[in-house]
Amino acid sequence: MKQLSIDQLRTLVAVIDHNGFTKAGDILGRSQPAISAHIRKLEQQLDRKLFNKEGQRQIANGDGQRLYQYAKQLLAINDQVFEHFQQQQLSGQLKLGIPSEFATTLLPRIVGEFNKLYPDVQLEVTSALSRKLLDSDKRRYYDLILALSDSPHNAEHTVLKDELVWVGAPDHRLSTNPISLVSAPSGCIYRGRAINRLNQAKLSWRISFTNADLSGITAALIEGLGVTVLAKRSVPPQLTIINDARLPKLGTVGI
Repeated sequence: MKQLSIDQLRTLVAVIDHNGFTKAGDILGRSQPAISAHIRKLEQQLDRKLFNKEGQRQIANGDGQRLYQYAKQLLAINDQVFEHFQQQQLSGQLKLGIPSEFATTLLPRIVGEFNKLYPDVQLEVTSALSRKLLDSDKRRYYDLILALSDSPHNAEHTVLKDELVWVGAPDHRLSTNPISLVSAPSGCIYRGRAINRLNQAKLSWRISFTNADLSGITAALIEGLGVTVLAKRSVPPQLTIINDARLPKLGTVGI
């Protein structure tokens, strides 16, 4: 009798949920070739193509979407079985420190999944700049910190890397004389990287608005006060990535 692999189904769901093989690999801690191999195995077992190539992207077709719905149900049942037979139900409090931009984009999903797995654990979340979360006097307060690292290749506890991108309002028209920057206060990795790369490119710039919270930065960008820099996976849906040849490349950060 044929049997589908739970791991492969989890890969399929991650690819569709995160719009790509590479992002799914980041989330699952697997290489892109390993993700591709899982999808190929599912296609071989079912004798159906699950994705169609559109440009550089692989998009789930009708069969892929149907399997996606079945896969979510099977994964939910699988997770419920393990949750039910868990020998020791965890309880207590977990103190999490997280930058505000990730709190806005990732935290709702994290909280939902965490509550399903550990309903008796109280999650206490604090949002702040990474440098404040990692301050030697304050970091001992947290059980877990999600923070940015300016040197992803050297960071001891880097779990993944993300591309830095220029971000603005969907209708923003870039002016380079000077470039207006919306940013968090001095000490922010995004701000430092933006200024450093603009200086290297010999482009003039000015700070038009400063706010430590992503919601304040987003409001300023929507009002047309300038552009900012964010990790690609933390860009809010109401903003857009600016692909303009006049702006310098920003590199990556570690998370």
